[in-house]
Amino acid sequence: MRRLLETWVAVLTACALAGRASAGYGLSMFAAQSSPPDPCYDENGNPRRCIPDFVNSAFGKDVRVSSTCGAPAARYCVVTEKGEERTRDCHMCDAADPKKSHPPAYLTDLNNPHNLTCWQSENYAQYPQNVTLTLSLGKKFEVTYVSLQFCSPRPESMAIYKSMDYGKSWVPFQYYSTQCKKMYNRQNKATITKQNEQEAICTDSHTDMHPLTGGLIAFSTLDGRPSAHDFDNSPVLQDWVTATDIKVIFSRLHTFGDENEDDSELARDSYFYAVSDLQVGGRCKCNGHASKCVKDREGNLVCECKHNTAGPECDRCKPFHYDRPWQRATAREANECVACHCNLHARRCRFNMELYKLSGRRSGGVCLNCRHNTAGRHCHYCKEGYYRDMTKSISHRRACKGNRYTHTHRDELKWGRQKLSSFCVEGPLGVKTDPVQTHCCHSGWNLTGKIS
Repeated sequence: MRRLLETWVAVLTACALAGRASAGYGLSMFAAQSSPPDPCYDENGNPRRCIPDFVNSAFGKDVRVSSTCGAPAARYCVVTEKGEERTRDCHMCDAADPKKSHPPAYLTDLNNPHNLTCWQSENYAQYPQNVTLTLSLGKKFEVTYVSLQFCSPRPESMAIYKSMDYGKSWVPFQYYSTQCKKMYNRQNKATITKQNEQEAICTDSHTDMHPLTGGLIAFSTLDGRPSAHDFDNSPVLQDWVTATDIKVIFSRLHTFGDENEDDSELARDSYFYAVSDLQVGGRCKCNGHASKCVKDREGNLVCECKHNTAGPECDRCKPFHYDRPWQRATAREANECVACHCNLHARRCRFNMELYKLSGRRSGGVCLNCRHNTAGRHCHYCKEGYYRDMTKSISHRRACKGNRYTHTHRDELKWGRQKLSSFCVEGPLGVKTDPVQTHCCHSGWNLTGKIS
């Protein structure tokens, strides 16, 4: 019997331990499923700067191109060199045949070095003709680099442009040329100072014809810019790296100089632009007030704004949060937008810079259309004709009570006439016995209270 009892105790103990273990497992599973902490707030819930992930913003996006081979089908030749010997291996580009086409989609698809796909222009689109690639990023990005991996020789001259207004206007980002002065009227490798940090420079770097395939051009937007180390405090550079669209213009082909010789047709079929990968590295521009970008109801890419900010780039304060001016978040300050202090009596407010300065840059909100019979910048006192009910806080909707002794001029006149009319009443014998009464009524008032 004792042995049987010990056996049952052991079984119950094991079950209890198993129950605790399973309970612990359930808790750990629940903890694992809980939402991750918001990067825009610290562990104490205080706001802090947050930024979206770094991405290749060109990946999978459509690129508009001014020239693509294959319509109609045409021959092209690939040049290879072995020592001093140069050979040409010719193929067909045919847009109607997927195996022989080189569409713009290949610019931004997954770049697999073991299965290289290349967009390709028509043959011999030589200067003064050019070939353009135009990419829309869908919203403002802060661009860190633009890179192109070539299947053909790199261009002799090309330019990178950016737009900040969805392609309405364009400004140069960078020029590449072996002849900067001739092609772009720019000095080769000009010095960048704080006075010209938003100026595109021209360089002859990365313009060699070799390698004949696999060459790279990579433009870093902040490289050599003096204020790059203090980017948070440089509105000039913040503006410089901002783009909604990128345009690449190929201006001049590299050639071996044989395009005008006897067999010029074969030579000219060897000169074209071909790119395997176009990348635009950067972050969705959210001014430090969002950790990611999402699609809105219309399918547009927008920042998921925090810190009481709003707008596609979190570039303004959301309604009723105008107690201090909007600012970009920095590593030191989140610059969260702050709600106006209206004591729950107003739904709208505006910002006043003068008041903000007078307050020592603490508060600049002015409440609009105060309700519940309140008035003042913060709806913090009772409007004229009402008095404060001291039994209620100023934020209570019935904090201000009406004054029963206060009437309008029209009310007072009507009340006075009614009183006078009742006063001018004859006595039982039809005689006004009171001298004052007699004087009042004889001065122009009849029994209806109107002037006679």
